[in-house]
Amino acid sequence: MQPIEVGVLGATGMVGQHFVKFLQGHPWFQLTWVGASERSTAKKYKDATTWRLAGAMPAEVADLTVEECKPGNAPKIVFSATDASVATEIEQAFAKAGHVVVSNSRNHRMDADVPLLVPEINAEHLGILPKQRELRGWPGMIVTNPNCSTIALTMGLAPLKQFGIRKLVVTTLQAISGAGYPGVPSMDIMGNVIPFIGGEEEKMQQETQKILGDFTGGELRALHAKVSAHCNRVAVVDGHLVTISVELEHKPKHDDLVHAFNSFTAEPQKRNLPSAPNQPVIYMPEKDRPQPRRDAERENGMACFVGRVRECPVFDYKFIALAHNTVRGAAGAAVLNAELMQSMGLIS
Repeated sequence: MQPIEVGVLGATGMVGQHFVKFLQGHPWFQLTWVGASERSTAKKYKDATTWRLAGAMPAEVADLTVEECKPGNAPKIVFSATDASVATEIEQAFAKAGHVVVSNSRNHRMDADVPLLVPEINAEHLGILPKQRELRGWPGMIVTNPNCSTIALTMGLAPLKQFGIRKLVVTTLQAISGAGYPGVPSMDIMGNVIPFIGGEEEKMQQETQKILGDFTGGELRALHAKVSAHCNRVAVVDGHLVTISVELEHKPKHDDLVHAFNSFTAEPQKRNLPSAPNQPVIYMPEKDRPQPRRDAERENGMACFVGRVRECPVFDYKFIALAHNTVRGAAGAAVLNAELMQSMGLIS
């Protein structure tokens, strides 16, 4: 197929750079447009950006001219890495102008007519898009991906939805890259754990219920389960690890859970989407896995790893889930969302 031109809003920031890197050599999408704040506009991308990621800045992007984050000559598909302080107005302006906005920003995640999409879990939630267009009166659309820690949690839970999820208590050990750049001061994080990340616990609790909920044909109905989250920042560069205790309605056996993890597959695998891992959830039987440094970057950073599945004396079972927060939890998640939409004919 002829590559589809795409753009990135907020392209000079850390998440924007992850979009630029993840889209390099993509078989479906070609990055031809980058947008950023006024102080970067009219500059070459290489001059406007201090490259923070491993490896060199992709050569095919370096000489692109940075433009204002306004509709105009931007491609139809734009990935949004814009800061929450400005994302609402920018993303809505692009949707009103007919663009498909695939957003990593938090601003529209909990809107009733906006899909909060994890393709392996709730592809059917894209069915709300006609209602979004009708209610908002715009020809474009906005689709979001979840918070980085929420993706690790919901991917780990997805194979267990069949058993009826009733209650969850989760604790996160979140990498410093999730705080952007410069992120957490070294004197605060080295040899330390910071037991607070502003707004994170609320996002995990609310987003999990929306993602694991159902599309009824007219609305997105939240999962009827209680979710309690504790969020902590730890001295790890990449990879959010989540400990999960879960109460299940149907009381499966231990082997049933392991089989559910090992056999789990979903729409991206059926459609053979370019960024989809062959196995979205990978069960690890080792006693001390998964680990961020050893596992987060496997499968191009797009799989969720689970392990330490054991009975819980308070709920039914407890286990660990791990996902790469800036790939599966940010740029890679949004690109996979766009791939799913393209494969379903939602992007002309």
